[in-house]
Amino acid sequence: MTPKPLRIAFMGSPDFAVPALRALHAAGHQVVAVYSQPPRPAGRGQQETPCPVHRAALDLGLSVRTPARVRRDAAEHAAFAALDLDVAVVAAYGLILPPPMLEAPRRGCLNIHASLLPRWRGAAPIQAAIMAGDAETGITIMRMEEGLDTGPMLLKGRVPIGPRTATPEIHDALAEMGARLILEALATDPAPVPQPEEGATYAPKLGKADGRIDWTLDAAALDRRVRALNPWPGTFFEHAGTPIRVLAAEPDGTTDAAPGTVLDAAPRIACGGGTALRLTRLQRPGRGAMAAGDLLRGYALPPGTALG
Repeated sequence: MTPKPLRIAFMGSPDFAVPALRALHAAGHQVVAVYSQPPRPAGRGQQETPCPVHRAALDLGLSVRTPARVRRDAAEHAAFAALDLDVAVVAAYGLILPPPMLEAPRRGCLNIHASLLPRWRGAAPIQAAIMAGDAETGITIMRMEEGLDTGPMLLKGRVPIGPRTATPEIHDALAEMGARLILEALATDPAPVPQPEEGATYAPKLGKADGRIDWTLDAAALDRRVRALNPWPGTFFEHAGTPIRVLAAEPDGTTDAAPGTVLDAAPRIACGGGTALRLTRLQRPGRGAMAAGDLLRGYALPPGTALG
Protein backbone atom coordinates (compact mmCIF):
# COMPACT_ATOMS: atom_id res chain seq x y z
CA MET A 1 0.00 0.00 0.00
CA THR A 2 1.35 3.43 -0.92
CA PRO A 3 2.05 5.54 2.19
CA LYS A 4 -0.15 8.59 2.64
CA PRO A 5 1.61 11.81 1.54
CA LEU A 6 2.59 13.96 4.49
CA ARG A 7 2.60 17.72 4.99
CA ILE A 8 6.29 18.46 5.46
CA ALA A 9 8.57 21.40 6.11
CA PHE A 10 12.12 20.73 4.98
CA MET A 11 14.92 22.55 6.79
CA GLY A 12 18.45 22.39 5.39
CA SER A 13 21.14 24.47 3.74
CA PRO A 14 24.22 22.75 2.22
CA ASP A 15 24.71 20.22 -0.59
CA PHE A 16 24.40 17.39 1.94
CA ALA A 17 20.69 18.13 2.37
CA VAL A 18 19.72 18.39 -1.31
CA PRO A 19 19.23 14.64 -2.05
CA ALA A 20 16.78 14.35 0.86
CA LEU A 21 14.75 17.33 -0.33
CA ARG A 22 14.57 15.94 -3.85
CA ALA A 23 13.64 12.48 -2.57
CA LEU A 24 10.78 13.81 -0.43
CA HIS A 25 9.42 15.79 -3.36
CA ALA A 26 9.75 12.86 -5.77
CA ALA A 27 7.98 10.55 -3.29
CA GLY A 28 4.87 12.72 -3.49
CA HIS A 29 5.02 14.28 -0.05
CA GLN A 30 3.58 17.78 0.21
CA VAL A 31 6.61 19.96 0.97
CA VAL A 32 4.73 23.07 2.03
CA ALA A 33 7.81 25.10 2.98
CA VAL A 34 11.56 24.88 2.70
CA TYR A 35 13.71 26.65 5.29
CA SER A 36 17.34 27.45 4.55
CA GLN A 37 20.07 29.85 5.58
CA PRO A 38 19.73 33.34 4.03
CA PRO A 39 21.66 34.16 0.83
CA ARG A 40 25.20 35.31 1.58
CA PRO A 41 27.96 37.09 -0.38
CA ALA A 42 30.03 34.65 -2.43
CA GLY A 43 32.58 34.64 -5.23
CA ARG A 44 34.85 37.41 -6.42
CA GLY A 45 31.96 39.81 -6.84
CA GLN A 46 30.57 38.99 -3.38
CA GLN A 47 27.07 38.76 -4.80
CA GLU A 48 24.25 37.54 -2.58
CA THR A 49 24.03 33.83 -3.39
CA PRO A 50 21.35 31.36 -2.25
CA CYS A 51 22.58 28.18 -0.56
CA PRO A 52 22.27 24.80 -2.34
CA VAL A 53 18.98 23.83 -0.69
CA HIS A 54 17.47 27.22 -1.54
CA ARG A 55 18.45 26.78 -5.20
CA ALA A 56 17.14 23.19 -5.30
CA ALA A 57 13.83 24.26 -3.77
CA LEU A 58 13.36 26.97 -6.38
CA ASP A 59 14.09 24.42 -9.12
CA LEU A 60 11.32 22.25 -7.68
CA GLY A 61 8.89 25.16 -7.46
CA LEU A 62 8.76 25.09 -3.66
CA SER A 63 8.21 27.98 -1.27
CA VAL A 64 11.43 29.04 0.49
CA ARG A 65 11.82 30.86 3.81
CA THR A 66 15.20 32.21 4.92
CA PRO A 67 14.92 33.66 8.45
CA ALA A 68 18.25 34.81 9.86
CA ARG A 69 17.24 33.50 13.29
CA VAL A 70 14.34 31.55 14.76
CA ARG A 71 15.21 30.81 18.37
CA ARG A 72 13.48 33.79 20.01
CA ASP A 73 11.26 34.99 17.17
CA ALA A 74 7.65 34.47 18.22
CA ALA A 75 6.37 35.49 14.79
CA GLU A 76 8.47 32.77 13.15
CA HIS A 77 7.20 30.24 15.70
CA ALA A 78 3.60 31.18 14.88
CA ALA A 79 4.23 31.04 11.13
CA PHE A 80 5.77 27.60 11.49
CA ALA A 81 2.84 26.31 13.57
CA ALA A 82 0.40 27.70 11.01
CA LEU A 83 1.84 25.35 8.36
CA ASP A 84 -0.15 22.54 10.05
CA LEU A 85 2.67 20.04 9.55
CA ASP A 86 2.70 16.31 9.94
CA VAL A 87 6.48 16.41 10.31
CA ALA A 88 9.54 18.60 9.74
CA VAL A 89 12.67 17.06 8.22
CA VAL A 90 15.94 18.71 9.18
CA ALA A 91 19.32 18.14 7.52
CA ALA A 92 22.25 20.43 8.35
CA TYR A 93 19.98 23.47 8.63
CA GLY A 94 22.41 25.56 10.66
CA LEU A 95 19.97 27.12 13.14
CA ILE A 96 18.88 25.74 16.51
CA LEU A 97 15.14 25.07 16.68
CA PRO A 98 13.40 26.19 19.89
CA PRO A 99 10.73 24.12 21.69
CA PRO A 100 7.75 25.84 20.02
CA MET A 101 9.04 24.71 16.61
CA LEU A 102 10.18 21.26 17.77
CA GLU A 103 6.73 20.58 19.17
CA ALA A 104 4.60 22.03 16.36
CA PRO A 105 4.53 19.13 13.82
CA ARG A 106 2.33 16.19 14.74
CA ARG A 107 5.23 13.70 14.35
CA GLY A 108 7.84 16.13 15.56
CA CYS A 109 11.05 17.18 13.82
CA LEU A 110 13.23 14.43 12.37
CA ASN A 111 16.94 15.04 11.82
CA ILE A 112 19.18 13.37 9.24
CA HIS A 113 22.45 13.27 11.19
CA ALA A 114 25.72 12.21 9.54
CA SER A 115 27.09 9.90 12.23
CA LEU A 116 26.27 6.79 14.21
CA LEU A 117 24.85 8.48 17.27
CA PRO A 118 25.68 8.93 20.07
CA ARG A 119 29.17 9.12 18.54
CA TRP A 120 29.93 12.49 16.96
CA ARG A 121 27.09 14.71 17.94
CA GLY A 122 27.62 18.24 16.69
CA ALA A 123 28.52 20.21 13.59
CA ALA A 124 31.32 18.28 11.84
CA PRO A 125 30.67 14.55 12.36
CA ILE A 126 32.09 13.32 9.04
CA GLN A 127 35.42 15.07 9.54
CA ALA A 128 35.60 13.98 13.18
CA ALA A 129 35.07 10.31 12.29
CA ILE A 130 37.87 10.34 9.71
CA MET A 131 40.29 12.24 11.96
CA ALA A 132 39.65 9.80 14.80
CA GLY A 133 40.44 6.82 12.61
CA ASP A 134 36.95 5.32 12.97
CA ALA A 135 36.38 2.15 10.93
CA GLU A 136 32.86 3.22 9.97
CA THR A 137 30.35 6.03 10.13
CA GLY A 138 26.80 6.41 8.92
CA ILE A 139 23.44 8.12 9.14
CA THR A 140 21.12 8.30 12.12
CA ILE A 141 17.53 9.42 11.68
CA MET A 142 16.57 10.87 15.04
CA ARG A 143 13.67 12.73 16.60
CA MET A 144 14.91 16.12 17.68
CA GLU A 145 14.73 17.53 21.19
CA GLU A 146 16.32 20.53 22.91
CA GLY A 147 19.71 18.88 23.49
CA LEU A 148 22.43 18.87 20.82
CA ASP A 149 21.73 15.71 18.77
CA THR A 150 20.53 13.90 21.89
CA GLY A 151 17.06 12.82 20.74
CA PRO A 152 15.82 9.25 20.32
CA MET A 153 16.96 7.29 17.28
CA LEU A 154 14.65 5.86 14.61
CA LEU A 155 16.92 4.33 11.94
CA LYS A 156 20.62 3.85 11.22
CA GLY A 157 22.69 3.08 8.15
CA ARG A 158 26.43 2.38 8.03
CA VAL A 159 29.30 2.98 5.59
CA PRO A 160 32.95 1.90 6.03
CA ILE A 161 35.84 4.33 6.28
CA GLY A 162 38.79 2.92 4.37
CA PRO A 163 42.49 3.77 4.78
CA ARG A 164 42.33 6.36 1.96
CA THR A 165 38.73 7.55 2.42
CA ALA A 166 38.29 11.33 2.34
CA THR A 167 35.44 13.61 3.36
CA PRO A 168 33.93 14.19 -0.13
CA GLU A 169 33.44 10.44 -0.65
CA ILE A 170 31.76 9.94 2.73
CA HIS A 171 29.74 13.15 2.37
CA ASP A 172 28.18 12.05 -0.91
CA ALA A 173 27.51 8.49 0.28
CA LEU A 174 25.81 9.71 3.45
CA ALA A 175 23.76 12.34 1.63
CA GLU A 176 22.24 9.64 -0.58
CA MET A 177 21.80 7.27 2.37
CA GLY A 178 20.06 9.99 4.36
CA ALA A 179 17.59 10.53 1.53
CA ARG A 180 16.72 6.81 1.47
CA LEU A 181 16.45 6.46 5.24
CA ILE A 182 14.23 9.50 5.78
CA LEU A 183 11.73 8.10 3.28
CA GLU A 184 11.79 4.78 5.15
CA ALA A 185 11.34 6.49 8.50
CA LEU A 186 8.35 8.48 7.25
CA ALA A 187 6.78 5.37 5.70
CA THR A 188 7.27 2.98 8.62
CA ASP A 189 7.26 5.31 11.66
CA PRO A 190 9.72 3.09 13.60
CA ALA A 191 9.70 3.04 17.39
CA PRO A 192 12.18 5.55 18.87
CA VAL A 193 15.17 4.19 20.78
CA PRO A 194 16.76 6.45 23.43
CA GLN A 195 20.42 7.28 22.89
CA PRO A 196 22.86 5.89 25.43
CA GLU A 197 25.10 8.50 27.00
CA GLU A 198 27.95 5.99 27.10
CA GLY A 199 30.16 6.54 24.08
CA ALA A 200 28.82 10.01 23.32
CA THR A 201 31.38 12.25 21.60
CA TYR A 202 31.21 15.72 20.09
CA ALA A 203 32.37 17.17 16.77
CA PRO A 204 32.64 20.95 17.10
CA LYS A 205 32.26 23.38 14.23
CA LEU A 206 35.44 23.76 12.18
CA GLY A 207 37.22 27.00 11.29
CA LYS A 208 40.17 27.96 9.13
CA ALA A 209 42.59 27.72 12.06
CA ASP A 210 41.81 24.01 12.39
CA GLY A 211 43.52 23.43 9.07
CA ARG A 212 46.99 24.56 10.15
CA ILE A 213 49.25 21.50 10.20
CA ASP A 214 50.83 20.63 13.53
CA TRP A 215 53.94 18.67 12.56
CA THR A 216 54.30 17.30 16.10
CA LEU A 217 51.39 14.95 15.35
CA ASP A 218 52.42 11.61 13.89
CA ALA A 219 52.17 11.04 10.14
CA ALA A 220 49.12 8.76 10.38
CA ALA A 221 47.17 11.40 12.31
CA LEU A 222 48.18 14.11 9.81
CA ASP A 223 47.20 11.92 6.89
CA ARG A 224 43.74 11.52 8.44
CA ARG A 225 43.47 15.29 8.98
CA VAL A 226 44.35 16.00 5.36
CA ARG A 227 41.67 13.56 4.19
CA ALA A 228 39.13 14.84 6.70
CA LEU A 229 39.56 18.61 6.34
CA ASN A 230 39.60 18.92 2.56
CA PRO A 231 37.87 20.69 0.96
CA TRP A 232 36.90 22.69 4.08
CA PRO A 233 38.68 24.23 5.91
CA GLY A 234 41.64 22.64 4.12
CA THR A 235 45.02 21.78 5.62
CA PHE A 236 48.03 24.04 5.15
CA PHE A 237 51.53 24.94 6.31
CA GLU A 238 53.47 28.18 5.90
CA HIS A 239 56.85 28.72 4.27
CA ALA A 240 58.44 32.15 3.94
CA GLY A 241 55.09 33.72 4.79
CA THR A 242 53.22 31.82 2.07
CA PRO A 243 50.45 29.38 3.03
CA ILE A 244 50.66 26.14 1.05
CA ARG A 245 47.55 23.96 0.99
CA VAL A 246 48.07 20.22 1.35
CA LEU A 247 45.43 18.44 -0.70
CA ALA A 248 46.82 14.91 -0.44
CA ALA A 249 49.54 13.16 1.58
CA GLU A 250 50.42 9.76 3.00
CA PRO A 251 52.69 8.32 5.70
CA ASP A 252 56.09 7.36 4.31
CA GLY A 253 58.81 5.97 6.56
CA THR A 254 60.55 7.09 9.72
CA THR A 255 63.10 9.72 10.69
CA ASP A 256 64.95 11.14 13.65
CA ALA A 257 64.68 14.73 12.35
CA ALA A 258 62.75 17.41 14.22
CA PRO A 259 59.05 17.65 13.34
CA GLY A 260 58.45 20.05 10.45
CA THR A 261 61.82 19.43 8.78
CA VAL A 262 61.83 18.86 5.02
CA LEU A 263 63.63 15.55 4.53
CA ASP A 264 63.97 15.27 0.75
CA ALA A 265 62.59 16.42 -2.59
CA ALA A 266 59.63 13.99 -2.56
CA PRO A 267 58.88 15.99 -0.40
CA ARG A 268 58.77 14.06 2.86
CA ILE A 269 58.29 16.02 6.07
CA ALA A 270 59.34 14.87 9.54
CA CYS A 271 56.43 14.45 11.93
CA GLY A 272 55.92 13.50 15.56
CA GLY A 273 56.85 10.08 16.87
CA GLY A 274 59.73 9.69 14.45
CA THR A 275 57.39 9.37 11.45
CA ALA A 276 57.41 11.06 8.05
CA LEU A 277 54.65 12.32 5.77
CA ARG A 278 54.99 12.51 1.99
CA LEU A 279 53.10 15.40 0.42
CA THR A 280 51.60 14.40 -2.92
CA ARG A 281 49.30 17.24 -3.97
CA LEU A 282 49.71 20.92 -3.10
CA GLN A 283 48.32 24.34 -3.97
CA ARG A 284 49.82 27.82 -3.69
CA PRO A 285 47.62 30.93 -3.27
CA GLY A 286 46.07 31.99 -6.56
CA ARG A 287 47.31 28.87 -8.36
CA GLY A 288 45.71 25.61 -9.36
CA ALA A 289 46.24 22.35 -7.49
CA MET A 290 49.12 20.25 -8.76
CA ALA A 291 51.32 17.29 -7.95
CA ALA A 292 53.79 18.20 -5.22
CA GLY A 293 56.78 17.51 -7.46
CA ASP A 294 55.45 19.86 -10.14
CA LEU A 295 54.86 22.67 -7.66
CA LEU A 296 58.35 22.35 -6.21
CA ARG A 297 60.01 22.72 -9.61
CA GLY A 298 59.16 26.40 -9.41
CA TYR A 299 59.15 26.85 -5.65
CA ALA A 300 62.20 26.18 -3.51
CA LEU A 301 61.65 23.90 -0.51
CA PRO A 302 65.10 22.39 0.02
CA PRO A 303 65.88 19.57 2.46
CA GLY A 304 66.57 20.90 5.94
CA THR A 305 63.90 23.64 5.68
CA ALA A 306 61.85 24.03 8.84
CA LEU A 307 58.14 24.46 8.06
CA GLY A 308 55.68 26.49 10.06
